[in-house]
Amino acid sequence: MSWRTDDIPDLTGKRAVITGVTGGLGLHTAIGLARHGAELVVTARNADKAADAVERIQAAASGTKVNVLALDLADLTDVKRAANEVATTYDRVDILVNNAGVMATPKSETVDGFELQIGTNHLGHFAWTATLWPLLVSSSARVVTVSSFMHKSVSDIDLRSLTKEGSPRRYGRWKSYGESKLADLLFALELDRRAKAAGVPVVSVAAHPGYASTNLTKPAAGSKAMFLPGVAMHQVSKVLGQPAAHGAWPLLMAATDPELTGGEYVGPSGFSEMRGRPKLVGMTRTARNEDLATALWTASESATGTPFDV
Repeated sequence: MSWRTDDIPDLTGKRAVITGVTGGLGLHTAIGLARHGAELVVTARNADKAADAVERIQAAASGTKVNVLALDLADLTDVKRAANEVATTYDRVDILVNNAGVMATPKSETVDGFELQIGTNHLGHFAWTATLWPLLVSSSARVVTVSSFMHKSVSDIDLRSLTKEGSPRRYGRWKSYGESKLADLLFALELDRRAKAAGVPVVSVAAHPGYASTNLTKPAAGSKAMFLPGVAMHQVSKVLGQPAAHGAWPLLMAATDPELTGGEYVGPSGFSEMRGRPKLVGMTRTARNEDLATALWTASESATGTPFDV
């Protein structure tokens, strides 16, 4: 029998921290957890959008306690500031959903000089999780890392993109996005391996939403992406993509299914994993490459200046 949101257990007394809740997957993941009793700590870059998200969450799940934390994953100083704020404010984090991200952006850099997509989607969450690690361990937390079926579009990661010098290759927005999502999946699996080897009671699971219609496909006003292909893609996504609420199903299953013990990958069950009810899905041989995962971990520690000892 396929998984449904009714299968989410009672989360009363549990605290969930979710990055990126001003729309799309993050918002609907927050609503799904709140409807089952979870207390929420949600992050956002824009205070006005955050206030609107909180209003929508509380309208969908009356009485939910929601605290907002400012976080810019493209700024490592801010990432560590925000993570330390969580660690000093809260006594436990039961569920951490690393959801926020950017997709297929024009060539750009983070505050720290890294290519924007690998810097935001992977390095920001790596430093965030590493800084939160002592609290996650003491809480026996579950960590959900959001990847994408686009991890299948690449066969390797150019680790030079994790240096300030950057990769000398010609920039390709979709290739860089695919590599950032492969990095997310490699990170989730390596975190699981290290936690299990150390006997640490943290469960690391990955998930992807399929082809979901979210604001990630919407070009920002005035950006270089405001050209015909970018606008057309957003319109196609609105027609062919499943609703963001459905795209959140794999994230919710990954965050709450008690049968998951770590190392699983959850995605839609429909054709080509584009849409449908969530289930355990496969991944590429590259995503299972433990040598690449180890090299990525080491490069990420160096890039972020954040030791991550599990």
